[in-house]
Amino acid sequence: MLLTFLIALPLLTACFIVLLRPKHLRYIEGAVFISLVLQLGFALALVPSVLSDGQVVASALFSVGALGSLLTLIITLVGFFVSLYSVGYLRAEVSKGIIGPRRARQYFLLLELFLFAMLLSVTTISPVVMWIAIEATTLSTAFLISFYNKPSATEAAWKYLIINTLGLLLSLLGTLIFLALPAIKTGAFDWQMLGSVANTLSPEAVKIAFIFILVGYGAKVGLVPMHTWKPDTYAKAPTPVVALLSGVLMNVAFFAILRFKSITDVALSGSQFTSELLIFFGVVSLVFSALIIFTQKNYKRLLAYSSIEHAGLLALGFGFGGIGILAALIHMVFHALIKALLFFSVGNIFLKYSSTKMKNVTGVLSTLPLTAPLFFAGFIGLLGFPPFGIFLTELSILAAGMTTYPYVVALALFVLAVVFFGFFKHITAMMFGPIPAGITKGESNLLTQLPLVLLLSLILVLSWHFPESISVLLSSAAESLTINP
Repeated sequence: MLLTFLIALPLLTACFIVLLRPKHLRYIEGAVFISLVLQLGFALALVPSVLSDGQVVASALFSVGALGSLLTLIITLVGFFVSLYSVGYLRAEVSKGIIGPRRARQYFLLLELFLFAMLLSVTTISPVVMWIAIEATTLSTAFLISFYNKPSATEAAWKYLIINTLGLLLSLLGTLIFLALPAIKTGAFDWQMLGSVANTLSPEAVKIAFIFILVGYGAKVGLVPMHTWKPDTYAKAPTPVVALLSGVLMNVAFFAILRFKSITDVALSGSQFTSELLIFFGVVSLVFSALIIFTQKNYKRLLAYSSIEHAGLLALGFGFGGIGILAALIHMVFHALIKALLFFSVGNIFLKYSSTKMKNVTGVLSTLPLTAPLFFAGFIGLLGFPPFGIFLTELSILAAGMTTYPYVVALALFVLAVVFFGFFKHITAMMFGPIPAGITKGESNLLTQLPLVLLLSLILVLSWHFPESISVLLSSAAESLTINP
């Protein structure tokens, strides 16, 4: 029942929002916040059952194991912080006349539909339903990207829609090939059926199908060269939504790739084929993002290329295998939380400076005395410095490939150093310097500050200690991805 409630709750909240008028915005905000609190509670309550029984079944189409449970936790945890921050952020925009109550109502409606689609993606046992749900995330977020009705935002939304839809068409083709391969059709096209017959599938056909899957869902992840929608989307979409796109939707798309990777590894009697593909795309994404970061002039686009970099790191972790898989899963958690912290911070910066161009944003340390140090702490964490958890996950990912792919690891280390200098150059210029004319000191409101403090506190606590149940869940999820053909 918990899983059913978890899946249904965002949809029910969206239906409730439809019934309310824009003038009831405070009720809408309260409903969204309560819904996310309950969703997070349900996701946490699922963990003991998953650990004791191996999976939690809701119906013939929906159940979660360790990996699915981990993804629901990431979705609901970041979703909770996004809902809290969105209230303060949209109140500030309404007070400045940027949007009206009707647009704010539309935002919360689309946010709930976006969360519903992501939860559907990671809890279904059907590859086809998963594809439909991930396509639904594209449709709901396309309207959020064009939220401000500016020509540049509309252009970014169309670019996002076209590239992701084309990618998902390729992934649908790969999915249909996988489903067509079994000699005996049981009628139950689910992961269990594919896993039970994986060693009987045609190796050559499986290779072709997985390439379609990787390229198709890789567009949603943002792996180079399927990444081109990310910079424009991150620059134009409402900042709280970008936190979900960067830290959560990327993980959902990786979830789809990993599901098919497990089937492919069994069919090919080894993981070499899938691992080398992931490592190739991982290296290309790392190198490309590092080179582009130096030339960025927009701080939201800067974070977009950071997401591409971390997508590359995740691809390396899953490609290297072994301890790299566990490290990549933990990296997912920390990356999602730190990216939320950073996007909330840049949201506050945008509310203060009304510009996303770095040349117009100086003296942040003086104008935003709380946001600025949290923003800087987030970048230190994102770049992999202690005491933040990404320090250990990056080391573990690279250590996993040291023996088999030493040259790839050496290149990755060099690229990470380049990324550090690129980020440091941009961030120090924003933090210091003169305060532009017309900019006053002071934060926006409490609800745009509280999520940042809570997030940083949670990140620091988790960097030193994971709750035992979450540690076991991470280990179980990594074990489920380690296939012994």
